[in-house]
Parts: sequence; C-alpha cells; structure tokens
Amino acid sequence: MRAIAVSEYGATPALMNLPRPEPGPGEILVKMIAAGLNPFDWKLADGMVKDSVDATFPLILGVDGAGVVEQVGEGVTRLRVGEQIYGTFAGTERGLGAFAEYALAREDGPVALMPEGMIYTQAAAVPTASAAALKMVDAARVDAGQTVLVVGATGGVGQGLVQLASLAGAKVIATARADMAGTMRRLGADETVDHSRGDDADGLNAQVLAVHKDGIDAVLDVVSDAPATEDIAQLLRPGGTYVSSVWAVNPDSMEAKGLRGVNVSGGLTSGTLDRLSDLIDASDLRVQVEREVPLEDAPDAMAANRAGGARGKTVIRI
Repeated sequence: MRAIAVSEYGATPALMNLPRPEPGPGEILVKMIAAGLNPFDWKLADGMVKDSVDATFPLILGVDGAGVVEQVGEGVTRLRVGEQIYGTFAGTERGLGAFAEYALAREDGPVALMPEGMIYTQAAAVPTASAAALKMVDAARVDAGQTVLVVGATGGVGQGLVQLASLAGAKVIATARADMAGTMRRLGADETVDHSRGDDADGLNAQVLAVHKDGIDAVLDVVSDAPATEDIAQLLRPGGTYVSSVWAVNPDSMEAKGLRGVNVSGGLTSGTLDRLSDLIDASDLRVQVEREVPLEDAPDAMAANRAGGARGKTVIRI
C-alpha cells in the first residue's frame, strides 16, 4: 500500500510502498479516505518526541483520519464492515499511522461513526485539534460572563477554542491579522487583536488593555513560548487562568502572581470524540479546512505546517 513514512528519526518523509496491516483481536482495518495533518506529525518525524513515543521503522506518519471499515478482527462487535468512521489511527510502536491507504484502530479506542452529513475531509480534520480545544476550555473552566483571550486563534485548535469559549458564554478576544478578523467573528469572537503589530505600544497586551483596562479572566494559548506566556499573563486579573497546549506555562510562577497556570496534553478518548460528534451534530462546532492535498504532497504540506501561520486545517486526500 502507498504510505508517507520515514526510515528513521530526522529523515525526510517520503512516499513508500509498505505491507497492508492485518487486524488482530479487537482491531479494525480501515480503508482511509482522508487524514488530518497536525504539528505532532512533523514533530514525530523530526524525533522531537522520541523520548516519550515508542516507534518501529519504517514509520508511517499521521494520527487523525476518516475512512471505511474494511475488515474486523476477532471479537469486534461495535463496528461493522462498510461503516464510515473517524478518529485516531496511530500505531507508532508497530510503525503504523494514518497517512496510508489502510490503517488500524482498536474498536475500543478513540474512533466513532462519522457525524451525519459530514464528509471525509471534514471528519479527518476534527479529532486531535478539536479534542485539544475542548480539553483547554475545560481546564480553564470557561464560564458565562468571562473575558477570554485566544492566542493562536486562526489555526485548527485556535478556531475550536474560539467556538467553544463562545458557546460557554464567554466574551472572546481572538488574535488574528486583519484578513482573518471576519472569519474569527463568524466563529464567535467578539473582538480581534492583531498579534503581528509587535511588542511596542501597539503590541498584543496594549491592544487588549486599551479595551479591557481591568484585565481579563483567562488566556488560552496554543503558540507562545515560556517568556511570551509570562508577558501575556500580565493581562490576567487576580485569580485568572492561563492554559497552554505547548507546555510553556510555569504553574509555580503563575501561582506566585495569584494566577492559575495549566499545561494541557493531548490524549483523545472515545468519550471526547462522542462529545465532539454531539457538538458537530448540533452545529455548535465547525472545522475549517484550509487546504487539501493528495497523499504524495503530504511531505510538502508538513513542511508548510512546520513553518507556522496556519489558518485552518490541512487535510490529506488518500
């Protein structure tokens, strides 16, 4: 089967012909139709997470995806051949992933029937990014009447944060350049600030404080490094919360300032996927696909994602 894989950590991802996996007990084989691209994919290829992830080479990249159940292993009862499913398909310890014509998943893992009316390319864009957004909003305890700043709002996770924080009843400030301000408002942002204007008097903090002189209640941040989080945290009122998805928050430093700092990891579960499906079915969560590419162009798409500046999800057609 065709797949995008690396021969070792640090190698350039390439299109390879690899054996089709066979489902074992409790597993399903899925004919992949689309796969979602996440920063984790190129971080895995680069070896940035090798100390925490077991891998076999050649290693097929990709985690998120959507497709059709092709075959089921012994004992599988929840899912049937021919059903359309989406979720996560990582199997790094066996060299498996979602950027391939076929992928494996456990029936009791984070896979579910696709929401009604959703197409494969949309479904493939949902799992990791939307689950991260849901987890961050939960961790921040976002509530009605609060003012929340989303830093990195135009990417896949950020767009989910804007929608979910708005759904919770918060007033949402989203970082976005002028050409994305309209999109952010359509997703639920009440205000936008242009984070590209620098660290001078027109910088992020100055723009926020110009409207919210008493500060804000929470920051949901998917991009900033440790020094930047310390700076942005000055916007928070006493008792405010700073949540980072890139583990840039120092909880002790935040506590010393009378704030709460939380670092959030991934970890999609079937329960989270069910919650996301309900939100999508209710039209409370939309996933914007910025770009679709064929499987053979996935390495170039990964390089573009590494460069930053995403304005939605990149999806790979298989």
